[in-house]
Amino acid sequence: FLIKLIEKNNYFLPSLSDLQVGDEMLNSFDIDNINIEVILYQAGYLTIEKMITTRRGKIEYKLKLPNKEVQQSLNDVILDFLTNQRVEKSRHQDAIYDAIVDMQLDDLESSLKNMFASIPYNNYVSNNIAHFEGYYASVIYTYFQSLGFEIIAEDVTNKGRIDLTIKLVDAIYVIEFKVDGKNAMQQIKDKKYYEKYIDNKKAIYLVGINFNEEDRNISGFEWEIIK
Repeated sequence: FLIKLIEKNNYFLPSLSDLQVGDEMLNSFDIDNINIEVILYQAGYLTIEKMITTRRGKIEYKLKLPNKEVQQSLNDVILDFLTNQRVEKSRHQDAIYDAIVDMQLDDLESSLKNMFASIPYNNYVSNNIAHFEGYYASVIYTYFQSLGFEIIAEDVTNKGRIDLTIKLVDAIYVIEFKVDGKNAMQQIKDKKYYEKYIDNKKAIYLVGINFNEEDRNISGFEWEIIK
């Protein structure tokens, strides 16, 4: 049911990393208009991180995945739906994980391109979600989540939102995605997204990823490091 809901609503999966909802949503049992957040919460895949009282007195809740095991298992299931790579998934996960932890950005580029190239063509034909703009970012986000990384999607800065931030012990990745549009790296620089993390005393990797919808793969991958 969860997978059908994701497909029906073309759900932007990175939104799962930063959810804040009202009490009326969490207690909803309207099966005809149910949200994915409600399904995940009521099934135990999301838990309440903290209660927030807005300025006008409304109660809201910030939700999170309860632990790394749930994070990995849930995203493994979603990956099977998004990519139909059940046999090759583990190999891609190992390659992507090693590239990120070892900070080998050229290897990360080749690993991601190889991963997209191995998504079966019939997956795009039969899967409606593969045709919406957020699909490519959702695939990468779900791969990263399945590896247990600390991730912030739509990371807020004073000049906009970083599409994806990955926090490691000794490094931070600031990642921007674009589909058949303007240069992703240029937006990172123009908005100076990296400034948010300058005081962390960690290496900051800027990563701009452009996708070509016709080729169904990465068309541009640029990266720089700020120390």
